[in-house]
Amino acid sequence: MKRLALRYGARWLLGLGLALLAGLQVAGVLHSDAVERMDAYFAGLRMRAEAPTLDPRIVIVDIDERSLAEVGRFPWSRDVMARLVQRLTTGYQAAAVGFDISFPEADTSSGYGVLQGLAQRELKGVPGLDAQLARLQPQLDYDGLLAAAMRGQPVVLGYNTSGGSPKGALPKPAFTTELLNGRRLDAFESSGYEANIARLQQAARGAGSFTVLPDSDGVVRTVPLLRKIGDGYYPALSLATAAVALQARAIAPVLDNTVDTLSHAERAYGGLESIALFTPEGMLSIPVGEGLSTTVQFRGKGGPQGGAFRYLPAADVLRGASAPQLLNGAIVLVGTTAPGLNDLRATPVSAVYPGVEIHANIIKSILDGSFKARPDFALAAELLQVLLAGLLLSIVLPLLAPFWTVALAAASAAAALGFNFWLYRAADAVLNVSAILLLILALFILNLAWGYFFEVRRGRALVSRFGEYVAPELVAEMAQDPEQYSMEGESRELTVMFVDVRGFTTISEGLPPRQLREYINLYLTAMSRDIRDSHRGTLDKYIGDAVMAFWGAPVPFADHASRGVATALLMQASAVRLDHGFRQRGWPPLNIGIGLNTGLMHVGDMGSEIRRAYTVMGDAVNLASRLEGITKVYGVGIALGQATREAAPDFVYRELDRVRVKGKNEPVAIFEPLAHAGQADATVLAQLERWHAALALLRDQHWDAAAAILLELGAADPSCQLYQLYMQRIEYYRLHPPGENWDGVTRFDSK
Repeated sequence: MKRLALRYGARWLLGLGLALLAGLQVAGVLHSDAVERMDAYFAGLRMRAEAPTLDPRIVIVDIDERSLAEVGRFPWSRDVMARLVQRLTTGYQAAAVGFDISFPEADTSSGYGVLQGLAQRELKGVPGLDAQLARLQPQLDYDGLLAAAMRGQPVVLGYNTSGGSPKGALPKPAFTTELLNGRRLDAFESSGYEANIARLQQAARGAGSFTVLPDSDGVVRTVPLLRKIGDGYYPALSLATAAVALQARAIAPVLDNTVDTLSHAERAYGGLESIALFTPEGMLSIPVGEGLSTTVQFRGKGGPQGGAFRYLPAADVLRGASAPQLLNGAIVLVGTTAPGLNDLRATPVSAVYPGVEIHANIIKSILDGSFKARPDFALAAELLQVLLAGLLLSIVLPLLAPFWTVALAAASAAAALGFNFWLYRAADAVLNVSAILLLILALFILNLAWGYFFEVRRGRALVSRFGEYVAPELVAEMAQDPEQYSMEGESRELTVMFVDVRGFTTISEGLPPRQLREYINLYLTAMSRDIRDSHRGTLDKYIGDAVMAFWGAPVPFADHASRGVATALLMQASAVRLDHGFRQRGWPPLNIGIGLNTGLMHVGDMGSEIRRAYTVMGDAVNLASRLEGITKVYGVGIALGQATREAAPDFVYRELDRVRVKGKNEPVAIFEPLAHAGQADATVLAQLERWHAALALLRDQHWDAAAAILLELGAADPSCQLYQLYMQRIEYYRLHPPGENWDGVTRFDSK
């Protein structure tokens, strides 16, 4: 035993130390955003692992793109919404109808107010006009039509509680602070809201907040079931709709009676057990967590194809074309999946999840009485797992050969994940699993790294050899197979980039030295991060305010041209962001030009005995530098050659010209990348088609036809320097015709 302690004691102590750190993290003594993000990832993974089954009790009436095309742009007039309510209630006999939309303004789209104004002014005194308007008033009072359609029906309106000033009429609260008898509930408070107009709210059976709060990473995981506004507690849309469907007579907190024996200060923060719906069948209890929130159990990937809930187009419901058996007795939520109506949310199961389906999932949990939540024993169970796994692996792993080390670590991780998923599915218990997985990983890495100490030293020698020449972010990959890489010169097809700041001499003269240093440091840092972090480019060098980079060496990429073009677009976006900040600080504006070219070039360790660098050389490199310089001529941010255009076809390009740069006899077509293919909108594509038509006409010397298109494009985008440049060329060619043998090539005699 003493011999084992001498040999493995240090590793045992380190392993137990890691287990202690993991235990402190689970207990909340230590805090880690990374662990929380990892737990959030596994929470989404658990949800995605459950196959959804269609729930016929809940139906979503979808204001989708087809409905918008048939009925018209949204918001629809209230007479249309009145017909929708009548269809769903008196027609299809829905158990409840919840609106994931609000009506905060009066509907004046009927034009009745205009007619009244005419009757009082221009048409005053016209015989019978007032009587005719009085007869028309009921059918042109769209708000009145909607209120009449809702009155006496199980309709629940939605409203927004995300802030701002109070607007509209709130429903009656579920309960007030008076009911709490001095207790204080941990609830989200809203000082402002945007509710529905009073006459609609008074006609509806109830209302609920449809506001959801994403976590810090922008993902929606929980929804407050109750919010505090003033002295009242108001239900969420899901809770209010479920209450109407279940004919609940009240929504109230369930409080721990033993808290009444405590002091006033102690009672102020305790005693809530759950939220209850008091239905004719009895009390239905709903567990809540921090902020009176519930963890949403997302089912499926969301949307009409998600499989969890049936979606019916609103246009079909309005026409009465939906099958009655699908809606009769169902809880109906009216919402939208149309992208333009901005009700798509990021969730653990999908980045574009319909907001209305979030409420549907909560209603399903209420109906089933099944809520995924952290049980009371969660902390104890997590601590026990961490301590047992830490003790076992800390002692056993150092004794094992590498193969068995991998096997035991993998088996331990699989067991932890399996137990976690079993509790989730069988007991609706949500336990965090990241701490134990990270502990297993840390213990595995500790023991594996200890055994391969000499290999690590060899890797460090490789880093020392290559780190002087190669971008640091690529060294780790090279270290995995050092024999594959060489600093010897070779010829290889690569993509090279040059970036330069426009008017940097003027900028440097207009800023004090310290501000100039900060200006250039912020610029170079942003550009370098875009090159290195986004698409793994090799940052070659800084040349004053200029940056040189390339893709495809030392680590080869088959798509090096696409990586270069994508990075150039990202850098232009970063420059716009930097420029906004610079202008706010009173600094000169930032504009950059980028030249890209793809071709055969020499790459390797080049230089003198005093200083060497891993860089690229060749005609293709020189052309990229020339293209960067002529971006200012065409008024564009990026210019690239024909070879890059052909090697990166997954982008939308605008041809700029055919040019013959200094030092090159053969002309080359140059292009400006506009966006990734599929991301350019229809307007841009239409303008691009017109531009290329104008360019073809100009090369055929049809000056008037080309000028007409350029004038049209210039009117749509007056700031485009490219259109102005070609108009000037047309004026020149009209006075100095280039002749029949003109090849349409522009010559540049300077660098």
